Amino acid sequence: MVQLLDAAAVVFAEAGYAKATTNAIARQAGVSPGTLYQFFANKEALAEALAERYRSELAAAHQKAFDPGTAQLPLPELVDRMIRPMVEVNLENPGFKALFGSGDLPDKLTAPTRALQKAVTGRVAEVLAARYPGLPTDRLETTAAVATQIFAALLGTIVTTPAAHRERWITELNQALVGYLTPLEPARSGSCG
Repeated sequence: MVQLLDAAAVVFAEAGYAKATTNAIARQAGVSPGTLYQFFANKEALAEALAERYRSELAAAHQKAFDPGTAQLPLPELVDRMIRPMVEVNLENPGFKALFGSGDLPDKLTAPTRALQKAVTGRVAEVLAARYPGLPTDRLETTAAVATQIFAALLGTIVTTPAAHRERWITELNQALVGYLTPLEPARSGSCG
């Protein structure tokens, strides 16, 4: 079944949901269409299973990445602990972003995943609130949103870069986020400059 889901992720990402066929997915998996139908009734069932797998893996990455208990680590270490699990889940699931970000997948399949992805900003805000307890709520929410966008802007480059060069881009992402967050560091002592 994992083989079929992996194949479906590839086909959906390459062709889009609307143009993908169960025959193409079976071919990608190296099985007959009959074998595919033993496990999944149609491509929607495959997409539902992929959505559930992605939601589960994304939720696990959130747990690792956004622990308010790590908020007092040195800023570069904190940022690294937040970005690495999120980078890893995207590296392990390269087709999911293309699939669930496309406009041709039925909304009932994408809505829960989009909600989980949007929750990232809230989770970032939780960690920042623990690190900068005196920061006004509007500043906290804006900072979390911008930090999330910085991450998203470089994520595509990180995921598509050959493994031999990937660490360079992860370091750049870390530096960009540390550079953005550093002016807030005086807020750690209670002043909200």
